[in-house]
Amino acid sequence: MDSRDKTTKIEDVAAAANVSIMSVSRAIRGVEGVSEKKRTEILKIARQMKYVPNSNARSLAVANSNLIGISLPTFAGEVFADILNGMRRTFDSAGYSSVIDTTEYDPEAELKWVRRLLSWQPAGIILTGTDHQQETIELLKASPIPVLEIWDHTEDPIDICVGIDHHQAGQMIGEHAYALGYRAPAFVSTPRGYDTRADARLTGLRDVFLREASTSVLSARPASSNSFSTGFDGTAELLDRATPDLICYLNDHMAFGGMMCCQERGLSVPEDIGIVGFNQLDILSVLPVKLTTVRTLRRLMGIAGARNLLARINGVVVEKSQNLPLEFVIGQTTRQQG
Repeated sequence: MDSRDKTTKIEDVAAAANVSIMSVSRAIRGVEGVSEKKRTEILKIARQMKYVPNSNARSLAVANSNLIGISLPTFAGEVFADILNGMRRTFDSAGYSSVIDTTEYDPEAELKWVRRLLSWQPAGIILTGTDHQQETIELLKASPIPVLEIWDHTEDPIDICVGIDHHQAGQMIGEHAYALGYRAPAFVSTPRGYDTRADARLTGLRDVFLREASTSVLSARPASSNSFSTGFDGTAELLDRATPDLICYLNDHMAFGGMMCCQERGLSVPEDIGIVGFNQLDILSVLPVKLTTVRTLRRLMGIAGARNLLARINGVVVEKSQNLPLEFVIGQTTRQQG
């Protein structure tokens, strides 16, 4: 039997803990009637058995059968707003509501959100990315609720996923950069471990230059307050310690910050240094020069993910893992081909 069809009941936890069902209920709800020592013991057993209680608001159990829970890392920026826009329009037209929470890239916050969602018994759950705490994965695999992982791609999702391969994206950038004649590349991003997609892209970029030119890729990961300042500060850090001929950025906003830093340093783009962004964000429409970047199909990703999840909710078999294409867009901030 598929583990997703197995559900641990409160009776199972009570038997394993050698206590009454009422004691388990009290321990989980945090009410009086159970000692702190016994409560800790019961909660440990419940976690080990992957028991998920129904919500205290029992009346929500039926009402929330059309509820989709969505976890995003942040509301800042356009990337997740575009994905969310595609998803919510699709859910709205199908008669489903959504409830959204942000994790600020904290896996523990995501785990807490998943626990809370499971207690509400939603129709479906959406997580951003494919890197989660092991307990999060186990809870969701043990649940019969369909799960969609969005933005990342993996051949082994919790249930289904629709996204892009960020390591492949880094390789794409590296291959184009190498073909354009760059040999001293660098990368500006958020601090290591904060966003695993950034780590994957940097690894892909490094793989190409190591293979093609036995060249390392420098990186700068300042802890700045926003993408624009991250791009500016990261570029300044790189220029202070090296002479890169190309700097790639986690997104277009960082690339804009980098361009401003280069301008302040008296460097001409692309004559002195090349600049590559990512995502083809709206800011590109007002830049005085066309930025070289990578186009991601974010709204389509949201629509495709939502449609696949709705199909799963209704018992339809769908593609387990969908990897959306990427497009390298050559602008005026890198050398021209040929």
